[in-house]
Amino acid sequence: MMEEELYWRLAEFVRAGKAGLVRAGQGLPIVFGRAARAAGLALVTVLPSKNGVPEVLDACDRRAAGELLLLSEQVRLLEYDPADRDACIAADESLLRSCGRLLAVWDGSPSNSEDATAHLVAYARACGVDVEVFWPADARRMAVEGERS
Repeated sequence: MMEEELYWRLAEFVRAGKAGLVRAGQGLPIVFGRAARAAGLALVTVLPSKNGVPEVLDACDRRAAGELLLLSEQVRLLEYDPADRDACIAADESLLRSCGRLLAVWDGSPSNSEDATAHLVAYARACGVDVEVFWPADARRMAVEGERS
C-alpha cells in the first residue's frame, strides 16, 4: 500500500527530471527505493563514512543498504556515525539543505526518541525546502527491529 502510494507521487518527480535521495537504512528507505525504481526515478543512496571510507552498518541496516545500492544510480558518502542518533539527524539536515523538495511520509506525530520526522519536516520548511506531507489513509506506524531515526 505505502509503496504504491509512493510510486504515484514519485512519478511526478520523474516527469520533472528530478532524482530521489535516501539515507541507507531499513524500513521506509527500502519502500521509497523500490517505489522510486518502479516509477523510473533516479535514486541516490547516501552511506555513512569516516575519513572517506564507508562505515560498517549495524546488521539490521546492512541488507537494506545492499538492496538500496542495487536500486541506485548513484551513491554518495556522508561523514556521520550511523550508531549515533544525533549524527543521523544532522546527516538528514545536511541532505535536506541540498534538496529542493521533501516528500515526507509522516502521520503528523511529534518527534520522539525513535522518530525525528516532525523535526526534519520543520527543519526543511525553515530552510525553504518545498515540503509535501502525505500519510495513506489506511497506513499505520510499525516498529522495525533496531530502527533508528
